[in-house]
Amino acid sequence: GGAAAEAGQLVTRVLPAMAEYRSLLEELAQNITAEDLEQLKSACKEDIPSEESEAIATSHHWFAFLEKHSKLDRDNLSYIEHIFEISRRPDLLTMVVQYRTQVLKISEEDEVDTKLTRIPSAKKYK
Repeated sequence: GGAAAEAGQLVTRVLPAMAEYRSLLEELAQNITAEDLEQLKSACKEDIPSEESEAIATSHHWFAFLEKHSKLDRDNLSYIEHIFEISRRPDLLTMVVQYRTQVLKISEEDEVDTKLTRIPSAKKYK
């Protein structure tokens, strides 16, 4: 039963990623005060209807809201990275980048590589 064992391993690999993601959001939330939240909300006001934004009272609510609007996912963090950057929150940005590089194993170089491979001329001639 090699296949069953492999399937079991697959499940254990998937779950921690979600748990890691939740703990990242938890950690971020602990570092976002009510004032911070107002600043973060105003930083993404182009993307979020203001009447909906006014209803957001906690950072957990804000994350849930972003997820609902497809701005945030466990493997899609570029939007909040952008928001933390323009809100001048390098501390929060660092947490997200660490998660991305350690948990998702996506570094800036990897992103550049995938862009390059789409261009045929970028392939090295053997």
